[in-house]
Amino acid sequence: MSVMEKVNYYKEDLDMFEAPNEKFEYIFDLGKKHRLLPEAEKNDATFIKGWASPAWLSGECKDGKLILRGEGTSEMAKGMLSLLLDIFSGQDVDDVLNFNPQELGKLGIVEHLSPMRQQSLEAFINKVYTYAKRCKEGSL
Repeated sequence: MSVMEKVNYYKEDLDMFEAPNEKFEYIFDLGKKHRLLPEAEKNDATFIKGWASPAWLSGECKDGKLILRGEGTSEMAKGMLSLLLDIFSGQDVDDVLNFNPQELGKLGIVEHLSPMRQQSLEAFINKVYTYAKRCKEGSL
């Protein structure tokens, strides 16, 4: 599935819930399958500056695809990272670079995030784009 197809997949799931707290429960449930990063990958280079709680995002490039791994420390971070990693990891680098992050608004959760959590989302997207650009340039 492309990045947009993944967004639409999650939109369909999240549309089943009317209340924002129900949508966030879904996000928290996603976080239950959250994987930890090896300690060696948790460093200044992978730390997501601007994330509401400590979180890391590691990226690599394999055959033109962006491979991402991340770890968050709070329940919200684990859930959001699980969602976002599923959307972006394993995608063709051009698909990632051509994706308009405003499309994440279709999920129906962004507007319910606190300003700090919205800033976290923006910090994550910026780090994803940095990795994608480096992948495209062959420097990742």
